[in-house]
Amino acid sequence: MDLFSSIDTEPARKRIAELSELIDKYNHEYYMNDTSLISDYEFDALLRELIALEQQYPELALPTSPTRRVGGEVNKSFRQVTHRFPMLSLGNTYSIEEITEFESRTRKLLGDTPFSYTCELKYDGVAIGITYKHGNMVQAVTRGNGSVGDDITANARTIRTIPLKLQGVYPDDFEVRGEVVYPFDAFEAFNRQREADGEEPFANPRNAASGSLKLQDSSECAKRKLQFCMYFMMLPDAEHDTSDTYTRDLLYGELQTHSGRIAAARQMGFKVQPYFKECRDIDEIKQFIDYWDHERWNLPYAIDGIVIKVNQVELWDRLGTTAKSPRWAIAYKFKAERVSTPLQEITFQVGRTGIVTPVANMEPVWLAGTTVRRATLVNEDFIRNLDIRTGDHLLVEKGGEIIPKIVGVDMEQRKPGAEPVPFATHCPVCGSRLVRADGEASHYCPNQDGCRPQQLGRLELFVSRKAMNIESLGPERLEMLFDHGLVSNVADLYDLTAQQLIGLGAEQSATIQAKSADNIIKAIEQSREVPFERVLYALGIRYVGEVGAKKLARHFRNIDALAQASVEELAAVEDIGDTTAKSIYDYMHRNEHLAIIARLKAAGLHMEAVIQQSGSQLEGLTFVVSGVFSQFSREEIKAHIEQHGGKVSGSISGKTSYVLAGEKMGPEKLKKAESLGIPVISETDYLAMLS
Repeated sequence: MDLFSSIDTEPARKRIAELSELIDKYNHEYYMNDTSLISDYEFDALLRELIALEQQYPELALPTSPTRRVGGEVNKSFRQVTHRFPMLSLGNTYSIEEITEFESRTRKLLGDTPFSYTCELKYDGVAIGITYKHGNMVQAVTRGNGSVGDDITANARTIRTIPLKLQGVYPDDFEVRGEVVYPFDAFEAFNRQREADGEEPFANPRNAASGSLKLQDSSECAKRKLQFCMYFMMLPDAEHDTSDTYTRDLLYGELQTHSGRIAAARQMGFKVQPYFKECRDIDEIKQFIDYWDHERWNLPYAIDGIVIKVNQVELWDRLGTTAKSPRWAIAYKFKAERVSTPLQEITFQVGRTGIVTPVANMEPVWLAGTTVRRATLVNEDFIRNLDIRTGDHLLVEKGGEIIPKIVGVDMEQRKPGAEPVPFATHCPVCGSRLVRADGEASHYCPNQDGCRPQQLGRLELFVSRKAMNIESLGPERLEMLFDHGLVSNVADLYDLTAQQLIGLGAEQSATIQAKSADNIIKAIEQSREVPFERVLYALGIRYVGEVGAKKLARHFRNIDALAQASVEELAAVEDIGDTTAKSIYDYMHRNEHLAIIARLKAAGLHMEAVIQQSGSQLEGLTFVVSGVFSQFSREEIKAHIEQHGGKVSGSISGKTSYVLAGEKMGPEKLKKAESLGIPVISETDYLAMLS
């Protein structure tokens, strides 16, 4: 039987290997060389074929399969790993004089020994170390405290510029180090989505990259479009390397310079920065620093300085290290560019969730490659803490940020008798009195169903790709429908007819033709098939993002149960805090919102989670789930129970069959289970029950 199984799967094994090699090749050319060898459609077709084969023959899936790029692994916690080689920090300086001292000191220590320097860009990202064995990526670890870091392997695998399998010649067991960065265009798109979801945008790409690497769900990290830029290769001592003789001679003969190792890394398949220069003396180092102090604003990612290293690796031990930093390298940090410009006025913007944001409108000023006219003032506390007054000159920085930020007031320019800036008391659009809830920093407009920016914002969220995915309706068309009185809330979309749409927009010279009208109606019809969790997200409930909607849908299963839940029951859902629970409760207790939900129900939208039954082993059994699990999230294990015929209850009673307990189970639930004689089982017991 085994022989026949082997014969039957051999074509699949060969095709999986062939597809993996092809996809790796196309990925490498696209992400490393900016070259598309095939169309997106053809690439997606190959990837879908590979995914299908791996699902059919999971035992044949390669550990370095390109399908692992999409993520899917869930980490409940990040394992601590001790670095094989400590990740030392570089000594930093903002002074050219100190760079000159470093260069003079190095020459003095090395005497007549010939050597050179390398100069390279200092990425403003998150440093990680990646271990490769036999050409395969096996582990990725954050810097941490330099001695111990977090194992982020599952998330690192989703980054396209980290090769899962190396090319050419490489040691059997070695480590590379580099920086995970968030390219500006991807970061801006990500922040726009966060704002559309009613979430706070990240302050800068570095913070966003760091947060992304610590996401528990690696599929979420895969969506962030991070990049890895390799800048260092840690080779084991030659006597401890198990590579073949040819490889050892190459690696430990020709690669005794840092520049040689970077060149070799490029051949192995790593993305290394193209802006790398070997310098002979301090004059060439200064030229490199001066050039990039101005040109850094034209890069697609953030840098915050230049790293200077002695190029000859054999000299590193001779130069040694301090307790924290190597003596053979130093980092020059650029000063954040700062300008002073007059404040002309403060205006107030209303977002989708009603949050009112003050904006400084300033006299246009050139800063870090762009003209700056506006910058957020965050909230009232920010204005008060900086003591911004009418007529002040504001200090604006860009530094490693993309978005200009106000960092202070130019007190030398302040006029006598300048008055504090008053904060808005009423909505600038609808005139409603603003509200500031206890414990919150922002003011918001409570007129969510009658304030134009909030109405339009909810409509835009509703039709967005992650929500109902009504592609034919962009912001301009939604605004057109709103202004013509055809749509004022999301339920109105399902009453539209093609006849109503034909001819709209003539005043903007963008008339909707019959074909476009039919496409819009068709897209609206198709949206009726969107699953409940996305419908719930599309409603635009304050603080409920895509992930929160998914967990609420899995927990309550239908809109009626969610609408009837108390604040306490809502807050008991995994990752749903008290603030979000109160927001959901308030939303579900407004007649206007219940009327919209009723109309959406009548329009045929899914208001109940569909459970795909994959077995009946648990039929007739009721489970209460509590604690943290190693192989599932709490919502996933609940869904798993229902998929196998069981029921899940939120409270223990005489009808409970089992309490499924993970780590940190609530003591009260355990006590109640014991008092009622309800069996308490572990995750292992549960899986054994299924098998």
